[in-house]
Amino acid sequence: MRKIFTLLSISLLLHTHSIAQELPRVDIPGSQVQKITSHMVTNQEYELQVLLPGGYKNSVKKYPVLYVMDAQWDFPLAKSLYGQHYFDGFIPEMIIVGVTWGGKNPNPDSLRARDYTPTKEMRLPQSGGAENFLSFIRKELFLFVDSKYKTDTTDRILMGCSLGGLFTMYTLFTHPDMFTGYIAASPAYGWDKEVLYTYEQKYFDSHPTRPAKLYMTIGDVERGAPGFEKMANHLAGRNYPNLKMRSKVLENTGHSGTKTEGFGRGLQFVYERPSLHFDAAALNKRVGKYRLGSSDIEIKMENSRLVCYLNPGNKYVLYAASETDYYAKSEFFMIHFLLSPDGSQGFRLDKYGRTDMAKKLD
Repeated sequence: MRKIFTLLSISLLLHTHSIAQELPRVDIPGSQVQKITSHMVTNQEYELQVLLPGGYKNSVKKYPVLYVMDAQWDFPLAKSLYGQHYFDGFIPEMIIVGVTWGGKNPNPDSLRARDYTPTKEMRLPQSGGAENFLSFIRKELFLFVDSKYKTDTTDRILMGCSLGGLFTMYTLFTHPDMFTGYIAASPAYGWDKEVLYTYEQKYFDSHPTRPAKLYMTIGDVERGAPGFEKMANHLAGRNYPNLKMRSKVLENTGHSGTKTEGFGRGLQFVYERPSLHFDAAALNKRVGKYRLGSSDIEIKMENSRLVCYLNPGNKYVLYAASETDYYAKSEFFMIHFLLSPDGSQGFRLDKYGRTDMAKKLD
């Protein structure tokens, strides 16, 4: 049964989206295209589809970077999901770098089988180039992106589906220092007689210390769902102290359909904020009336939580990410409490698209 599943998977992996290759190119508004030729993957040209956050030009901040595999298909989806989840306040501003193949008439079906697979499969003679592709990312792509953009080199996320998901997990297990978050939708875990377990064992034996997060999904109608759950249970049973993992089998979902929810939920998980609890004495220091522009707003304590009222009918329940940082889950709404040099108290309110300062009145 496993052999049959592998054969069917390879067939699906190589022929999914073949129609999409015939369509004319449409550039995504707001994005830009860069090209880089790799020496690690012999003279292969890669095309980078890059999306910068809205306030990037005038900002001095450094931004996390999301690296998306199979950008020829998934960059538009990643852009849309970013806009949705950032607007709702679940993820921070970030740079998105979609990676695909350049040159004349590239064949993604063949090239992804080369770059995303860790071992050679006899039925796919070009396979087994994942290590070379990782060398390209580490030694060439990172340097290229970091030299051109304001990147936070300590916060990189890798995201891929199918063979891209296999590559994502292989990267975690073999080079855990490269990324802090990994999102794998319908990963091809069964590749080469489930060789991924061999790499996971080495990862386990190395006692990895760098904190990381892994999010995995599969569709419940996929033939590989039982094997996926076996892999997920195996990883959960390891009780890795520095790897937080979450997996989900998606209802009434097939192989390609896992991307929409899998990528979105994965981004939420990777950037999930803490919800800390402080005693009443600490919270009461924040309670009071504040002047925000020409309006007065009030922060109260209800059910052992801070609540912000922009007006009597506009209420935001606040969750603590730290002693000074609070957020709402209903929309992009973040408060950072401040103490001014003159001793006065206040906070910075970040809402989608704007920042305002508030000063305590009492």
